[in-house]
Amino acid sequence: MTDVEIGGQKRAHVSYSFDDVSLVPSRRTRDTSLVSLAWKIDAYSFDHPVIAAPMDSVVSPESATVFGAAGGLAVLNLEGLWTRYEDPSKPLEQIAKLDPKGAIAKLQDIYSAPIQPELIAARIKQMRDAGITVAGALSPQRTAKFAKSVVEAGVDIFVIRGTTVSAEHVSETGDALNLKEFIYELDVPVIVGGCATYTTALHLMRTGAAGVLVGFGGGAAHTTADVLGVKVSMASAVADVAAARRDYLDESGGRYVSVIADGSMGRSGDFAKAIALGADAVMCGSAFARATDAPGNGRHWGLEATHGDLPRGELVELGTVGTLAEILNGPSHVADGTMNILGALRKAMATCGYSDLKELQRCEIALTAGR
Repeated sequence: MTDVEIGGQKRAHVSYSFDDVSLVPSRRTRDTSLVSLAWKIDAYSFDHPVIAAPMDSVVSPESATVFGAAGGLAVLNLEGLWTRYEDPSKPLEQIAKLDPKGAIAKLQDIYSAPIQPELIAARIKQMRDAGITVAGALSPQRTAKFAKSVVEAGVDIFVIRGTTVSAEHVSETGDALNLKEFIYELDVPVIVGGCATYTTALHLMRTGAAGVLVGFGGGAAHTTADVLGVKVSMASAVADVAAARRDYLDESGGRYVSVIADGSMGRSGDFAKAIALGADAVMCGSAFARATDAPGNGRHWGLEATHGDLPRGELVELGTVGTLAEILNGPSHVADGTMNILGALRKAMATCGYSDLKELQRCEIALTAGR
């Protein structure tokens, strides 16, 4: 990666976002009927690589079931309303009435209710009874406390998702989560992140994770750049982490770790770019928050917005465009990449001449003119 001088003795990396790049078609095109979106992680196979992010505005046990029936994976936030309230419809109604400009204090109050382990078990059972692959997410800070409840309840895929997650965390108390030991002791595959660099990703892969999240998630509702000054240029980050996956594959003698782009993707074109840059799958919230049958019904927020001391997100009004099924598979009534995202991904692959996701990772990438 090229360095540039900022001033004095300070240099910086040049990095690129999804808006800075585009796909370049190859010498052939193909019919969309010849394109496969199939994706697999560990022992679990899916019809497509689009994952619904663990955000209360997007994933409930009911919407996870709809997503699973459509051949995908949805991740339930195990620190959210469904594990704090027996009846989450009441806090959802409160959130629906909030003025987004002054919503943080009320969100903090709503999410101050304690997480109940018995509700974790109940929600996981509800999804298992629906016959879908069950995925649940915890933050690194709460993983050690609630992991036993999650695994005993029968989760299929465990997601550890934070603003940034490292394999080595220095703690004053000395009780920080040791990811390598923790993952080794679990009997389920673990997806962990986010991360943004080659080195961090390589360390996370060495913990035994089945998948690594690239980015910080929560793009449309995230204010991490404003609060912490931390921001990920996703195109460069995905390409860097994909390079770590390649090198770890050699280092480990053939162990493949899925790279999952997480954040800054609200349109179907972003999904195609992420995979072409090296991602195996993508995780998104805002695309599905626009569903009429999503829990937020057009409103979108992440767990970051509810932090009791330092919120790094906000409540945003996205509006609705259609049902979850229509957002996934159409028909689309708009031309902005917010509906029929799987159809758009197939069309992008067919236009560029690739038949499956691994082939699309070989797609030529162009920088936008002027960069």
